[in-house]
Amino acid sequence: MYAAGLVVGATGCATAFNYAGPGPRYAGALAPRRASDSAVLHLVTFNIQFARQIDSAIALFGSAAPLEQADVITLQEMDAAGTSRIAQALGMSYVYYPATVHPKTGRDFGNAILSRWPIVADAKIVLPHLARFGKTERIATAATILVGDTPVRVYSVHLATFISEGPGSRRDQVAAVLADAAAYPRVVVSGDMNNHGIGREFVARGFRWPTEHNPHTEHIWNWDHIFLKGLALSGSGATGVVRDNHHASDHKPVWVVISLVAPSPPGRSAAAP
Repeated sequence: MYAAGLVVGATGCATAFNYAGPGPRYAGALAPRRASDSAVLHLVTFNIQFARQIDSAIALFGSAAPLEQADVITLQEMDAAGTSRIAQALGMSYVYYPATVHPKTGRDFGNAILSRWPIVADAKIVLPHLARFGKTERIATAATILVGDTPVRVYSVHLATFISEGPGSRRDQVAAVLADAAAYPRVVVSGDMNNHGIGREFVARGFRWPTEHNPHTEHIWNWDHIFLKGLALSGSGATGVVRDNHHASDHKPVWVVISLVAPSPPGRSAAAP
């Protein structure tokens, strides 16, 4: 069971419909256990604006070389129907949690994780601070993925915008994710950070930041990132941005190729360990 929180503004009008508690939760076990080499993982994160252009997103995942090989995908601004359609088209397992019914669309708005490896546990992490305008909630979707015999904790994150929250609030939201991640030796945190400098919060906690110097991912900003703990890049040039996004979103997909081999101590560059 779950409860929904209705936030009422000063005028008495409802400004957001936020989901409280652990649900609702949507999941599907669509992928067989992968038999190929488990030493390398292809990671992708993509904010698909309001889950509007699902057909274009599916076509993109089937045609762009860095995306065709994706083993784990984190998605933001999704609803359950769009998540399920992409997962089924790609033959991947998935878990999805909505944070809120977005006032701009009247539809669920949240984060998803898709995987070719089994998802053995998952959770919704409610991030602190409601948006200054609209009072919408932000969350992270977490999943533990079993790659062969190795568990990897993955987070799909969508932090507050610079209009809705200040830098201190975003740091608090990152801290909530890092608090959950502290219990896991191998971690991937990825998604729309709505900021570039917030990456320093992850570096300070021992994470690698391979996407730091990527090209812009949303208009003129480089805001979509992947952070790694206990995982190494597979080599030089193991990250990038898909420039032609088939008009699927106002963001562009970001990809990273990693190895499950334990890395040397992290630095801030995208160079191979």
